Order: sequence, then structure tokens, then C-alpha cells
Amino acid sequence: MQLNEAKYQKTRRLLSLAVGLLTILPLAPLINRYIPPIIIGSWNFDLLVAILMAGLFTYLIIRIFRFLIIPAVILLLLVVIYSQFFAGYGIASIVHDYQSLVKNNWGRKEEKQIAFVFTPSFFDAPLNRTVNQLKSKITPTDSLVRNFAVEHSLENFRDYYPKYGNITRIFSLFKFINARFQYVPDARRDEYFASARETILNGLGGDCDDHTILMVSAIEAIGGRARMVLTEGHLYPELYCGDKTEFEKVQQAIIHLFGNEKINNIYFRENNGEYWLNLDYSARHPGGPYVSDKVFAIIER
Repeated sequence: MQLNEAKYQKTRRLLSLAVGLLTILPLAPLINRYIPPIIIGSWNFDLLVAILMAGLFTYLIIRIFRFLIIPAVILLLLVVIYSQFFAGYGIASIVHDYQSLVKNNWGRKEEKQIAFVFTPSFFDAPLNRTVNQLKSKITPTDSLVRNFAVEHSLENFRDYYPKYGNITRIFSLFKFINARFQYVPDARRDEYFASARETILNGLGGDCDDHTILMVSAIEAIGGRARMVLTEGHLYPELYCGDKTEFEKVQQAIIHLFGNEKINNIYFRENNGEYWLNLDYSARHPGGPYVSDKVFAIIER
């Protein structure tokens, strides 16, 4: 009799352990979606905190139902089913989030900063005319641009909005635009700057300045801050990320949300404590490489 009781207790403990592990694995990343980034030094700990919270929750449930292990199993399985079918959080999402923990810490990439900047003087008349022309094309209040920006800011990463905030909306826009934008050159010896409205209506085709004008206009249309950077023969957009602490969170979001892309480095520009992230179409992820480190003008409205 005592032997059977001992076997029963051992089986119950093993079953509780197995149920606990099977519940913690999907539950922790789900909880993590609602925890703000926790960055200490160069390490982020929010997913580790979520794992501890999931473990504590699971332990309490099993303790409460310690004499009724079957109801405990059913309750915990309901949590897993909910995350799979109702929270839109399947096995692929779970694997992706755990991979991001490794990439954000052990596999973290070094940021690359391009620091050299040359701004035009008052006497650089042709350059100043170009700058003024480009400024005039930024139209975030255009209704078509605003509707375009809102629609496609909701197309990707919406489940991560509680965690990363408005940067998910901007990154959703980046992903949509850069995945669909196709290069079409201007006429020979005729530099034409298309408005964001024109680029949207023509199906997202144009050259680098058309892409930049669209990206900056769309970002500003949903409350972001962006600028244009003019180099020799090229124009690209940069996104304002805030101070170093905010930039660390943005970097974590890039590695997390664009984990399927090949991220060798994250390229940015820092000046007086303000961090600006490269959003050129040269990469499928924010912070891709700069085409040139020689800058003729940095254009903000």
C-alpha cells in the first residue's frame, strides 16, 4: 500500500513537472509581449522576467490544484490553446521570440555609427535650392498619404505594440514600403522629385529621392520624426530614435521583429545625444548599411 502511494506521488510530481514545462514555454513569450523592454547594460532581460512570471504562475496553479492534477492539466492546456488559436500566437511565434532572446544577448550585433557630416554653406546656392525643393515635397497632412500610412502601419507587428509602442507602427510601414518599392530612374538630365501622393498613386515606383520623400512623409503622418540625408548621387531617410536609452529599445525591436533577416550591423548617426537610424531601401531591416558616409546636407523640416 505504501509502495503504491509512493509511486502515485512520484508519478504526480513528474506529471506536474511536465505540465509546468509545457505551459511555461508558450506562456512566457506571450507574457513578454506586454512587458516593456528591460535593458541593463548591453543585455535585455524582459523575456527572462516573463519566464520567471510564467513559472511562478504555473507553480501556483499546480499548488492550488495539487490534489486535483487533472483539472490543473486542463486549465494549463486551456492557456496554451488560447495562445495558439485566439491570441494568434503559434509555434512559429514562440520559436521566433526565443531566438530573439539569444540574438539580443549572446548574438547581439555591434552598432555602426557614421559620424562624418558636411552641411552646405549659405553660398552653396544650387545645393540650397535642392534642399528647399525636397522640403516642399514632404506632405504628411495629405489625406491620401495619411490614410496610406495608417493602413500599412497596422499591417505588421500589431501584437508587439504593447511592448514597443509606436516604433512597431513605423517598422510596419518600413517593411511594407521597402518590400514593394521598385526602382525607376528619372529621365536623363532631369531630376524629378515626386511627392508622396504621386509615388503612392504610381504603385510605389521611383528612385531614391521618391522613396525617401514617401518614407519621411508617411512616418511623420503617424507621429514619427524623420529627416532626409543627401549624399553624392543618393538620398535616404533617417528615423529619430531619441536618446541612447530609447535607441537601445529600438535596436532590440529591430533584432526581435526582423529576426528572419540577415542583420550584420545596425547603422545609425548620433549627434549631441540624439540617435538617428538609417531607413534606406538598401536593406530589408531598419538600420541597414549606408551607401555613402559623405553627407552634403541633412534635411529636416
